[in-house]
Amino acid sequence: MISLNRILFPTDFSELSLNALKYARSFVETFKAELHVVHVVDEAALYWTAVAPNSVPVGPSIDELTTLAESDMQRFAQANLDDLKAPLSTEVLTGRPFMEIIRYAREKSIDLVVLGTHGRSGLRHVLLGSVAEKIVRKAPCPVLTIRHPDHEFVMP
Repeated sequence: MISLNRILFPTDFSELSLNALKYARSFVETFKAELHVVHVVDEAALYWTAVAPNSVPVGPSIDELTTLAESDMQRFAQANLDDLKAPLSTEVLTGRPFMEIIRYAREKSIDLVVLGTHGRSGLRHVLLGSVAEKIVRKAPCPVLTIRHPDHEFVMP
């Protein structure tokens, strides 16, 4: 029998994320595990908004984005995890999302990562990459990806 003591649930606070949270909660309750919820503020986003190669990024600073994300995390936890009867850890990280999630999983000896996936394909996948795919490939533990229930499978 497998043993799951620590489950990591990365979130972007989206509806897709809420769908995956159902699965994370179920595993936490079934295995009486700890739930670790993380959100990563993507520092690279600051440079995507720059107008020219040598210009200053337009928009809020990384500190402002982190403060906003911490408030969002508090609201998310109150709205969705207040009734959780298990140890809960929430954290806002900064960096590249897939790298920070993998680092966190290693450092905290996570047994399972549960995350939602947008299911992008084609050019959008090539241009944006897939955080979920990178986590699946490089995580130190099993990863369960949950696609949106409305996502229709189309045979390639």
